Amino acid sequence: MVLPESARLHRMLRYIGWPLVFLFLWDVAVTLAYTYIPHPEFELPTLPLPLLGSALALFLGFRNNSAYQRWWEARTLWGAMVNASRSFGREAMHLIDRRPDSEALRHALVRRQIGYVHALRCHLRRQDCLAEIGDFLPAGEIAELREVANVPNAILNGTAALLATAAERGWVDSIRRVQAERLLVDMSNAQGGMERIKNTPLPRGYDYFPTLFVQLFCVLLPIGLVDSLTIYTPLASTIVGFMLLAMDRVGADLQNPFENTAHDVPLTSITRTIQIDLEHLRGESAAPAPVKPVENVLW
Repeated sequence: MVLPESARLHRMLRYIGWPLVFLFLWDVAVTLAYTYIPHPEFELPTLPLPLLGSALALFLGFRNNSAYQRWWEARTLWGAMVNASRSFGREAMHLIDRRPDSEALRHALVRRQIGYVHALRCHLRRQDCLAEIGDFLPAGEIAELREVANVPNAILNGTAALLATAAERGWVDSIRRVQAERLLVDMSNAQGGMERIKNTPLPRGYDYFPTLFVQLFCVLLPIGLVDSLTIYTPLASTIVGFMLLAMDRVGADLQNPFENTAHDVPLTSITRTIQIDLEHLRGESAAPAPVKPVENVLW
């Protein structure tokens, strides 16, 4: 996630990159051609730029709104995961009978939750998670997870099995077990929503046509302005093109919030926060430090 303090003009110019450079060179070329090449019998067509620009702005706004809704839903689902993880850890440590023979199981449930959120982060980013969760799950279970397609779901199933074991041993009554199971359902529902966002991208036309229309409009823009602005055409056309290119790029970056890019939901930071909270709940003083931004990007 790009932090607000990174919103500087020079960073935005680098963010748009070569398309803006090519647009400026095209603007200059059109202006020079109109100014220095004789054209006594040639008149540029009058282009309905306000009409075209208005239609393009509406199209870009609709796409960007859809992309931001996907990004915000992804962040909301991870906010629910944070709350459910904290609540589950609290119930595992305090609602299961606090006795010497249940201590190992209570700590195992909390460690499993840490491993679960890390596995879910890697699952959404299409990364291998087994190396990252090796400290939170038994070695035998890690070996079994190598054959599983959905690792976080398998971890959640194992957590439910541990709760069943606690109930069989009389360490948790039916009411408390139902409360813990309800949290597992909440986490499963949140994971399903994240997987829906990951596996169902915006339709291809939402990604292709806005970029195409922006490029066409930027090509036509200096042609429609040069007759009235002459030598000031590159300045006006480049500024307008910069705004349109920026809107198009922002929408394209937000529509896939789990691609491990600078504009994604900061999954690494969120899962680290969950880990810190749960490690403190277990009484561990050597919890990892929060994730720090790297060049104004929080991963």
